Amino acid sequence: MKKTLFSLGGLLASTLLVAQSVPDATQLIYHERYQSAKAVLHKVLQADPNNAEAWYRLSQAYLPLKETQQLADSLQLATPAIKNNAWYKVAYGQLLLANNHADSARWYFEQAIGDDRKKDPAILLAVANAQISEKNGDPHAALLVLNQAGKKDINAPAFHVLRGNAYRRLANGTEAYRSYQAALNEDSKNAAALYQMGKIFVAQKNADTYLDYFNKAIAADPLYAPAWYELYYHYYFTDAQKALDHFRQYLLISDYNAENEYQHIDLVYINKKYDSAIAMAQHTLAALPADSMPRLHKLLAYSYLGLKDTARAFHSMTTYFAHANDSNFVVKDYEVMAGLYHAMPGKEDSALIFYQAAVTKITDSAALFTYYKKLSDLYKDKKDNVNQAIWLGKYYTNNDRATNIDLFNWGIAHFKAEQYAQADTVFGQYIAKYPEQSFGYYWRARANSLKDSAMEKGIAIPHYQALIDVLQKDTTKAASATDKKWLIEAYGYIAAYETNEAKDYKEAIAHLQKILEIDPANKDAQQYIAILEKKVAADNRSATATSTDTNNSSNNNANNK
Repeated sequence: MKKTLFSLGGLLASTLLVAQSVPDATQLIYHERYQSAKAVLHKVLQADPNNAEAWYRLSQAYLPLKETQQLADSLQLATPAIKNNAWYKVAYGQLLLANNHADSARWYFEQAIGDDRKKDPAILLAVANAQISEKNGDPHAALLVLNQAGKKDINAPAFHVLRGNAYRRLANGTEAYRSYQAALNEDSKNAAALYQMGKIFVAQKNADTYLDYFNKAIAADPLYAPAWYELYYHYYFTDAQKALDHFRQYLLISDYNAENEYQHIDLVYINKKYDSAIAMAQHTLAALPADSMPRLHKLLAYSYLGLKDTARAFHSMTTYFAHANDSNFVVKDYEVMAGLYHAMPGKEDSALIFYQAAVTKITDSAALFTYYKKLSDLYKDKKDNVNQAIWLGKYYTNNDRATNIDLFNWGIAHFKAEQYAQADTVFGQYIAKYPEQSFGYYWRARANSLKDSAMEKGIAIPHYQALIDVLQKDTTKAASATDKKWLIEAYGYIAAYETNEAKDYKEAIAHLQKILEIDPANKDAQQYIAILEKKVAADNRSATATSTDTNNSSNNNANNK
């Protein structure tokens, strides 16, 4: 690998030394070295401002970089004679197309091609390239122009590659493949055709085939940067070290830009070379204008986290959030910040803010459920039952992985928050889904007993009776301590209601006796039974006395008659 790197470096240096002409600039554009091409073309035009093709090639160096205003400023410097040249008209037409002025662009293209019977094939290819390269271009129009060029004396491989590119824009992989194959039949080492062949199979997710084509492209032309980039991108997801190796090859034959530097540091970080990533990021930040690339602060933070240095990680992430645009923040950024705050005593509220911000960025439901659970757990730690219930509800609803425990915890959170109506609803769901389990019945009864704390409406009675029924129904196992406790509570509650509201003391005694069947030594039940039995006896005596008085009164009335 090192030999290859030095070899490429030498080749690159020699290329730069001799790159002083339009053909040299054309080769730089072909290899996607647009900054270098611009430098060469500006020198050419300073020496020869009447070089019409140089003005066109300048557009091909500016437009891939989306530098439309800079190109417009440069083209305005051309002389009137140059502005009437076909090369210039293609350049200006493509600039209009890039700025979404398709009708005006078409006029310039037609003027460039002309209506003479003998049309310049190079101009035809340039017009076709403009229609293919620009988002607002028309690949159908490009094919019509190429059909005219196909009858001329042209560079056959370049013609076929452009034709293939037009068909790729139209999602016609079959015709694109045929066109690229035609180019390779003319020149088996045409790197652009090999690269474009690979791109067809990228769309088909056929890794073996597209890797073969990309490797053939760089074997044919080691300076062909797009193929190196595709190899890096493939390995980015499968082999971090190979991705780094291929990206470094790409850097050797590419013009410097800050985005490439960021990607390089990112790859070093992904390979867990945290010290190197930190040193590279700090060096790059020192060389850039302040806050020109805030993402480097994020890379610094992630690298510090890799070294378990949470203090520096927090400082770097804080700097990142202070200077980056909100639209650039991703879920992981919020999660990292939340985790850093969560590790700080007393900063739980800040952690919650960042986790909630992460939720707003997530579209994948499975990931959303993970964050709902994190938020519910954080609110549980804060003993904030209201918000815990909210996030547990989000976690449970429409979550195929949620369990009966999650549903139970949701109801309990509402119960602890004294939201008894909501707890009643949740435990109603629990009963509907798990009718054989006693938990839903018990907690629904408890929720209703607290909704009706004065025991005036008796709304808990049906639920306590349902609890009794479900506990007594399962005769296959001995009653557990919890079952006994809940039965005693249920019988006791019903007895209290019968005593205080219904005034049915015999029914109350019957339920208290059920308690003694479970716990014969229960002193409360014994005491209340004794009291109620005396009450029943007193009521009976009172009823008897009342009946006797009534009978005596009736007899006296009869005797008086």
